[in-house]
Amino acid sequence: MTTALITGATAGIGAAFARRLAADGHNLVLVARSTERLREQATELHDRHGIEAEVLTADLSEDDGIASVEARLTNRRQPVDLLINNAGFGNKGRYLDVSMADELKMLKVHCEAVLRLTSAAAAGMKERGRGGVVNVASVAAFVPRGTYGASKAWVVQFTQGAAKDLAGSGVRLMALCPGFVRTEFHERAGMGTGNIPGWMWLDADRLVASALADLARGKSVSIPDARYKALMGLVKVAPRGLLGGVTSTTGRKYGPQ
Repeated sequence: MTTALITGATAGIGAAFARRLAADGHNLVLVARSTERLREQATELHDRHGIEAEVLTADLSEDDGIASVEARLTNRRQPVDLLINNAGFGNKGRYLDVSMADELKMLKVHCEAVLRLTSAAAAGMKERGRGGVVNVASVAAFVPRGTYGASKAWVVQFTQGAAKDLAGSGVRLMALCPGFVRTEFHERAGMGTGNIPGWMWLDADRLVASALADLARGKSVSIPDARYKALMGLVKVAPRGLLGGVTSTTGRKYGPQ
């Protein structure tokens, strides 16, 4: 049985990955900040699917937290075959309204942790000649969207570059770029969602199924929904000034994820 490690595993997209991978017979390493929630999730997945679910409590906004996950990923006796870098959050407010401490915390989780954990996992995968990494970004990566969008744009660019460098090694890397997903993301950030049209919402379980299919096909970027593929096509031809005006007023209020 292969093993998948998922950060931000207890809610939203991370929990959907855990459910799907457990149902497919993968053992899991579940990473999040809440030990209690992790243990409940691990017990449920073990009892339902008969897989082994390991719990690893870590705060990826802290060096010690990142280091503890790095250590697990580099454990040669218990190799990880699939890494899902899903942990992330949003800040409500415009530039300069958000504290510098919160902005730096976001870069720590979205960029530094993704870089370090991807590197820790990919090195062993390359030696074994197989493995996969999914770095969860956002469609916000493709529009002017402050620190959040910039950090997710970094995730996309980094993942695409690393995927090219590892081509032919047996290691697949993919940036997953969802739109609005019904998760705890917006509630945790204190963001209102009442004005978001119903058609823009995605189901986390369907999103994960599409993402895993794209990973199997060898894609380096996945936008797992036809509606958002069409929207991102329009983004490519829309004036940057117009996009900046739209996203500055809506992005920080709703926070695409």
